[in-house]
Amino acid sequence: MKRIFSGVQPSGNLHLGNYLGAIRNFVALQQDFDCIYCVVDQHAITLWQDPEALRQRTREVTAGYLAAGIDPKTSIIFNQSQVAAHSQLAWVFNCVTRIGWLNRMTQFKDKAGKNRENASSGLYVYPNLMAADILVYKATHVPVGEDQKQHLELTRDIAQKFNNDYGVEYFPIVEPLIQGTATRVMSLRDGSKKMSSSDASDAARINMTDDGDTVAKKIRRATSDSERLPDAAVVGPDGQFTTVFRQARPEAANLLTIFAALTDRDLAAVVAEFEGKGFADFKQALTEVAVARLGPMGDEMKRMVNDSAYVDSVLREGAERAAAIAAPILSEVYDIVGFLRP
Repeated sequence: MKRIFSGVQPSGNLHLGNYLGAIRNFVALQQDFDCIYCVVDQHAITLWQDPEALRQRTREVTAGYLAAGIDPKTSIIFNQSQVAAHSQLAWVFNCVTRIGWLNRMTQFKDKAGKNRENASSGLYVYPNLMAADILVYKATHVPVGEDQKQHLELTRDIAQKFNNDYGVEYFPIVEPLIQGTATRVMSLRDGSKKMSSSDASDAARINMTDDGDTVAKKIRRATSDSERLPDAAVVGPDGQFTTVFRQARPEAANLLTIFAALTDRDLAAVVAEFEGKGFADFKQALTEVAVARLGPMGDEMKRMVNDSAYVDSVLREGAERAAAIAAPILSEVYDIVGFLRP
């Protein structure tokens, strides 16, 4: 059985980058995979979180999943902390993973910054919990962005070392799925920066809760440049924009990428349609597409956020289904390791 596991942190303000880079792909994968989608609240507390805000953001991510089209009857939706097997398997993996492997994790270096000695130990072993998230369900595939590829490679290493250490072929070697045109959506104000919920300017991102009028206003005000839109020479043989074009015209590359993703078209076709046109014409077309696609989703997400009883019931039922899969896998791991149990 092909099984997907993936998750989103409840860090607040789900935005277009989260939708195009991850959540929209989660919806499509329901057709071909057994899908488990998590709100990874335990990962969130590697940095301090206000408790009440964390609860609300967990509901917001769940509402985003549902509004985008993830079916809680077809897929499993739950928050990580409701299934104890995640942290229980993570401890086993803490004992399998080598310190040298964790020292190479670039995300820890980026997030800890100059205050490495003051970073939480949870942030340091974050990749081990991520590996447990995936392998406690024996997931075979994980949709990942470029910034998570290194952690997934570590998950593969952990699975292989566990299998080798105990002389078993127990955990699968997980395959990454990097999907879609918009694997990295950039800021609407600065095309060289990734779109982020922590950006001081709300105009830099389209939030998943934005209504149609707000979406239109943000696109019209998005930073562009004075040149005409490019020809097909800027699209490389891999179907992505060339590095030269992205560096020279980051805002043009970002807006064209967003248009291609929202219309489910490849970049070459989009570039051919708008070649030689000015940004005024292009932004009008992008606005119409974005409002039609994102406006209703924003309205539905806000409605669900206000229905906390329903959202909580989805998470509770999903956690029960997830635990039913994880419990026997964890039990077998404990037997393999040699834990004495009743």
